[in-house]
Amino acid sequence: MFVSPVYRFSRFGNISSASQGCKQPACNCPDGPCPLRRPSPWQDFCCPPASRPWRVLGRISEWLTFDNMHHQWLLLAACFWVIFMFMVASKFITLTFKDPDAYGAKQEFLFLTAVPDSGKLRGEKQLPEELKPTGKMLSDGQIVQPLVYMERLELIRNVCRDEALKNLSHTAVSKFVLDRIFVCDKHKILFCQTPKVGNTQWKKVLIVLNGAFPSIEDIPENVVHDHEKNGLPRLSSFSEAEIQKRLKTYFKFFIVRDPFERLISAFKDKFVHNPRFEPWYRHEIAPGIIRKYRRNRTETRGIQFEDFVRYLGDPNHRWLDLQFGDHIIHWVTYVELCAPCEIAYSVIGHHETLEDDAPYILKEAGIDHLVSYPTIPPGITVYNKTKVEHYFLGISKRDIRRLYARFEGDFKLFGYQKPDFLLN
Repeated sequence: MFVSPVYRFSRFGNISSASQGCKQPACNCPDGPCPLRRPSPWQDFCCPPASRPWRVLGRISEWLTFDNMHHQWLLLAACFWVIFMFMVASKFITLTFKDPDAYGAKQEFLFLTAVPDSGKLRGEKQLPEELKPTGKMLSDGQIVQPLVYMERLELIRNVCRDEALKNLSHTAVSKFVLDRIFVCDKHKILFCQTPKVGNTQWKKVLIVLNGAFPSIEDIPENVVHDHEKNGLPRLSSFSEAEIQKRLKTYFKFFIVRDPFERLISAFKDKFVHNPRFEPWYRHEIAPGIIRKYRRNRTETRGIQFEDFVRYLGDPNHRWLDLQFGDHIIHWVTYVELCAPCEIAYSVIGHHETLEDDAPYILKEAGIDHLVSYPTIPPGITVYNKTKVEHYFLGISKRDIRRLYARFEGDFKLFGYQKPDFLLN
């Protein structure tokens, strides 16, 4: 009678029959002895499932339990990875929600090379359609910076020579102006402060250059504007001869912004947000403006932008300015702050193109290898026409035209377009 041989898997992976050395049965099955020796990982499968179902099912259950635990650990690890990546990404995402008028973050070194454009005529007076520089790349990767900075200075010289605008473009270099100019003797730099255009960050740069603090991150916020602790001398603190020497030989710069958008920023910062360490804006200056310029005397709300516009556009605003003292620096004209027709500045930066202008200024001043301007959140310096329209909504054309008449010199000196969408 022919009997089919029973095969087994040897420890070395080959197959052998039961007749080749399988002398001791491993289990008693209804169909005959199992050819595998005991113990063996295969002993649960030597008999048909009907004979020992509990043993087979137990092994399957153990395998499924192990497999589920393995998948659970993988899922848990994946969840931790997603959470970690979200935390890292959120640090960059939140930058876009910062207040455009109060920004400042980690430092970042930026490098920019200015190369004259040989294709332009030296005497060319025509201004570019946009103030934003648009660099071109040479074959060796060097950036060619347009002549926008030279054209800005040329525009100032032309407007300063315009007799029709003399009253709006000229001012005496008084103590009020000299108080606005901060000095860095170590690197021969003069910086004229124009509030509400990111000047806090520039003051931090100068504080580090003067050696008062090792880095921008180390400067406490309450020290930046404390001129007894920040190590920034004002130009007014020097003798007349020393003042003239610095004005003639030092690198000089300041930053400007669309005049009306700057006024909105000043109003928001001083009368709406009103930091607790500056209570006099809300409790002293605002009531003075309301008493003189509010038309509806029954109105009990705090100061409104309309009241602020009437005050600034009033030709007789100066008597009220004298009562407010130096607090007016946040909304007086750039002409009154920095005297651009009387002082020959080296560079005029624009808030709208600060991403390009800041590294250019640092390079021109010869300090780009020592310090950097704090990182600018994307889109934070872009001109916001919608915001301007919103704030001027409901204000009479007469009041807006009077306001423009006062700030016309700033618009023309620095190449900002006349806001016809508000005036007409």
